[in-house]
Amino acid sequence: MNQLIIDTVVTRLLKARDIAFELRTHEPLQQVHALAKARGISPSIMVKSLLLQDMGGQLALACVPGDHQVDPRLVRAALGCRRMTCVAAKDVAKLTGFAIGTVTPIALTQPLPILFDHQLAQHAVLSISSGDPRAGVLLAQQDLVALCQPQWHSLCRDQTPQQDADTCADIK
Repeated sequence: MNQLIIDTVVTRLLKARDIAFELRTHEPLQQVHALAKARGISPSIMVKSLLLQDMGGQLALACVPGDHQVDPRLVRAALGCRRMTCVAAKDVAKLTGFAIGTVTPIALTQPLPILFDHQLAQHAVLSISSGDPRAGVLLAQQDLVALCQPQWHSLCRDQTPQQDADTCADIK
């Protein structure tokens, strides 16, 4: 794909903070492994972000490596909640500022607890959505952590990398 001009709230934030990043453009894709291939990276450095909500309405953004699934029991335990479910697809953009498939742990429209799985700390470089379905951003893990100040927990369903099986329908 020809290099697109991508200007989003994410890229503007990174530029404003003088944070080095690389934009990787591609056709809009849904599957993590297809996105990783299009970006020329391993799915394990992709940050998969799922917006969850407890029974009282508390929101949290759970972030795991792209080739893993969120374990809702571990998110509940980390936040001290009884039950966590995915936010309805129709509400994700209203609550985060990003459409499903482009949610990222930075430049959110409201402050949210952000939880990172410990496995993300193993990588010096991570890939997040640019906020546009046609591009991803590669940046230093330490820069991403400084921007979003996540809580670190074990959040993955298991330690075995998964195919593209994580959807909000899976989180109950």
